[in-house]
Amino acid sequence: MAHLDLIPKSDISSFRKLAIGSWQTAYDPTVYGTLAVRMEKSLAYIEKFRQVHGVKLTVTHLVAKAVAEALAKCPDANAILRFNKIYLRKTVTLSVLVVQTDQGDGKVDLTAAKIDDADKKTLLDMAKEMQAAIDKVRLRKDQALEKSKGTIHAMPHFFMNAFMKLLSFFMYTLNLDLSFAGMPRDPFGGATITNVGSLGLDVAYVPLVPYTRVPIFVAPGAVSDEPVVQDGQVIPGKLMRINASFDHRFIDGFHASVLSKTMRQMLENPFEHFDKLD
Repeated sequence: MAHLDLIPKSDISSFRKLAIGSWQTAYDPTVYGTLAVRMEKSLAYIEKFRQVHGVKLTVTHLVAKAVAEALAKCPDANAILRFNKIYLRKTVTLSVLVVQTDQGDGKVDLTAAKIDDADKKTLLDMAKEMQAAIDKVRLRKDQALEKSKGTIHAMPHFFMNAFMKLLSFFMYTLNLDLSFAGMPRDPFGGATITNVGSLGLDVAYVPLVPYTRVPIFVAPGAVSDEPVVQDGQVIPGKLMRINASFDHRFIDGFHASVLSKTMRQMLENPFEHFDKLD
């Protein structure tokens, strides 16, 4: 079994080939952007959703679902590079970064909870699955993840750089399934979401992590009270800035436009685009 289910992309423009050839790794081709979104309706939707379903829905859930729908609408952004060739993912898989604080005072770990087929799931199903995945990670019941973290923990520090490059080469460049060795299958997906707003930050840009081969990191900031212009009048409003980091080797302004428009449309009109709450 392959590590990822992929389809080779054949119709590559000359600019895209030039972009791929310009950068050898994901260290340097990063583009950063911020999208300011009105959140009054989303906050009302979250409150109504909690009343109807009794599920603790959060801004992170809405953003994750919006990212999934955006990737489904822009499949060229849901991709990975192998041997300088673009391969499109067959499914939309996301990961949400989770903080673990169970190792004692001053010891914090960061790991990812994965959601498969995120675009095909209802928001309710996605919220329940995300919570189950997060609980599994935080309670250290994800055996594959714990085994891989144990392997990394035992690795000598001086060998870590070479080990991570080798691991990425086997898992993504050669597309080998290393689950037999304790490495989870596609643990990070095609996009990663981390809520920096929970840290009190409005704006923060997450660096691309080369060994994960994730080309999109999305970091929603805190929802804040700010003046906004509506119908020519300045009124109080609630704004959230969604900060993103992109791999410019195969994601450019066109893709970012499709992604941002989809996310804005969904978050500013949640009752029309997320689960119906009638």
